[in-house]
Amino acid sequence: MIVRNGRAKCLAMAGKGGTGKTTLSGLLIKYLIKKALTPILAVDADANANLNEILGVEVETTLGEIRDRMKSDTPANMTKNEFMEMHINQAIIEEKGFDLIVMGQPEGPGCYCMANSILAQVIEKLMKNYKYLIVDNEAGMEHLSRLNLRDIEVLFIVSDASSRGVLTATRIASLTSALGVNVGEKVLIVNRAPQDIPDALNSQVEKAVSKTALVFGGYIRQSDEIFRYEVEQIPILKMDGSSQPVREAFSIFEKFFPLYNTAACP
Repeated sequence: MIVRNGRAKCLAMAGKGGTGKTTLSGLLIKYLIKKALTPILAVDADANANLNEILGVEVETTLGEIRDRMKSDTPANMTKNEFMEMHINQAIIEEKGFDLIVMGQPEGPGCYCMANSILAQVIEKLMKNYKYLIVDNEAGMEHLSRLNLRDIEVLFIVSDASSRGVLTATRIASLTSALGVNVGEKVLIVNRAPQDIPDALNSQVEKAVSKTALVFGGYIRQSDEIFRYEVEQIPILKMDGSSQPVREAFSIFEKFFPLYNTAACP
């Protein structure tokens, strides 16, 4: 197993609810698998966890549940660190080309500071075993702090096809500075766009790019095929590579992996 710099490169997906960032996370995983940029650790950090459904895998235990159990179920002969690490490793869902862990939400009351600190330590250890870490995030990106992820190679910020959505994306991009996160590139993706892009939307995108640190990745058009896959609960990994949403998503991702497209990672 070859890992660049001994640690997985972090790619994160963010955006307000309903923009399709989880579907794009699945397409990003599909892209990396096709390019043989594996192994991948995917982390579903969205409060509305459904990345597993997009990928077609079952979840038995979330990290939120483990944090709850740590507070009351840690055996006397085991430290909390040992308890957390053991159960987190058991919670990893192993698939061909990628593994998945689901953050979930803790159910019990009280402070989870110690549990979050241990969680960050365990994730740091896990990152040494993967080439890429994919984080499907909620809009506020608080989980980036909980996981202690201070360096992100690419942050993909997903907007819907509206001027207001693009404006929201610029606000999300600014949150990284408040969290003290170093981001290589912040990439705006406008998802579920009409076939003919309105001039007003193009203008808003150009304004967002000119006035912020955002780079425009591209548009992904509204797709009946994506809708069918989601309604029929067909894993996005099975979508044909010639379909429009896959081609458009891959075209965007291709721009940010120029060093790895023709040769394996050194």
